[in-house]
Amino acid sequence: MKKKLIALSFLVGAMQLSCTEDLDQLNTDPTQASATTFDPNLLLPSAQWNYVSSIAGYNGPILFQSMWVQVLSSTTSGAANYYSNADKYVQSSNTANYQQGTWNVGYQGASYAYEMEQLAKGKPALANLANIAVIMQVQALSSIADTYGDIPYTQALQAKGGTTLPTYDTQESVYKSLLTRLETATAALNASSPAPTNDAFAYKGNIAQWKKYGYSLMLKLAMRLVKSDAATAKTFAEKAAAGGVFSSVGDDAYIMADDSKGFGNGNGAALSTLADVYQVRWSKTMIDFLKSTNDPRLSRVAEVPADGLTANQDMASAGNTTPAAQLGLPNGYDLNGGATDISKSPGYPGGTGTGANATPIGKYSRPTMMYRNRNAPLFVLTYAEVELLLAEAVVRGFNVGGTAAGHYKNGVVAGIQSLAKYGATIDAATATAYADANPLVTANALKQINEQYWATTGLLMNFSEAWNNWKRSGFPVLTPVNYVGNFSGGQIPRRQPYPTGEATLNSANYKAAVSKLSGGDNWVARSWWDK
Repeated sequence: MKKKLIALSFLVGAMQLSCTEDLDQLNTDPTQASATTFDPNLLLPSAQWNYVSSIAGYNGPILFQSMWVQVLSSTTSGAANYYSNADKYVQSSNTANYQQGTWNVGYQGASYAYEMEQLAKGKPALANLANIAVIMQVQALSSIADTYGDIPYTQALQAKGGTTLPTYDTQESVYKSLLTRLETATAALNASSPAPTNDAFAYKGNIAQWKKYGYSLMLKLAMRLVKSDAATAKTFAEKAAAGGVFSSVGDDAYIMADDSKGFGNGNGAALSTLADVYQVRWSKTMIDFLKSTNDPRLSRVAEVPADGLTANQDMASAGNTTPAAQLGLPNGYDLNGGATDISKSPGYPGGTGTGANATPIGKYSRPTMMYRNRNAPLFVLTYAEVELLLAEAVVRGFNVGGTAAGHYKNGVVAGIQSLAKYGATIDAATATAYADANPLVTANALKQINEQYWATTGLLMNFSEAWNNWKRSGFPVLTPVNYVGNFSGGQIPRRQPYPTGEATLNSANYKAAVSKLSGGDNWVARSWWDK
């Protein structure tokens, strides 16, 4: 991908001078494009890449949400150990930096998309690109609002026009505007018009798939509102279904990373560092869930390292993937020798190795080698998520077509098959047999649907989505960690505080936004749709 060069050439080209004719000739670099000649297609991959980067790696989610919702686990603790932010809700030396990653990189993605829209607007040959630019703004800005609550919106992305201290809009007004803009942009996509030429998604400019993506995103955003505004949720969920959402795993929205070009998968980069290879394990909550139904994904996602500290720190050698051997690490424990030492956890299995090669966490399952791949896919939205959301919509009485049981089965099968994009192919017969053996039970429908949503998004490393849907649905039911010195009062965090720079650089507007939060700018205040 060429994003760094793309961004540089555009920024240089956009700096147009207002001078006399002679000075204009003297001060214009003939090798750079102006805003009138720059191809806005070149901004699309930057908008897409910044979005997926905002929800991956050390920009926050793997250090926060991955363990807040007990997908992963770690025995790290204290200010020097960064996973303590996630596993125990304890401040580390870089917590303030991590908490602003989704905000900063997400707004960068939205800014690229906005600039792309402005350059494409009013040009018939770029009509599809202009509408895709709106869809990407919706994706990025909704993610920021999901993470922080009220955000700059109507005055955001306006720095070129002189607005550098934007006011904050309520999450409610942001969401309703985003849904309306998304509806208009998606409906306007036209397969008879030119397609984008620089699409980093697997769609490669396919307008039919982009249209499905727009409506699938609409469904996801609509379902966020089922507890805060059921009428709006129903209206837009039904519009999305009628418009045409994802219909197979071939519609999954994702980007394949390219580490050799400087665009590596942030989660793969994290999980392939020495400390993370050793310290990051699957949570007991996740492994117990997968084992309880003999989920075929278990042997593809989890491995127990060979005995001893050396093997546990070896990222190049695969471990034991036998399902019966898998054991999840309970969240909230450390290696400090006190009351919260892992050896004091209920059912502690003991360590492996002896002497200097001993490790107390050697029997716990870690992510398999495919998750340490820096060229692995970064998922945006999948067919599995869409089918599970449709299943819930039917349960809630929305007119989206099909049956809850049918959509649920489709979602379970798709969640299993989407792992193939990591290289972990599970054949359709196995996936279907598993779904048939574990059908939707009416009495437990919402629980089953949302537990599968959590497992699927978690196993695809989309930790932000697993967390947001947990906030929305309440499933799976999780027991919070109450570790000494935690920053959330022993509650699972429900939002990220605003970046610290907002309090100093955009003080008045920041204070106005914080005044609306119950308890202030903290980790547990609930935003509008989080009921």
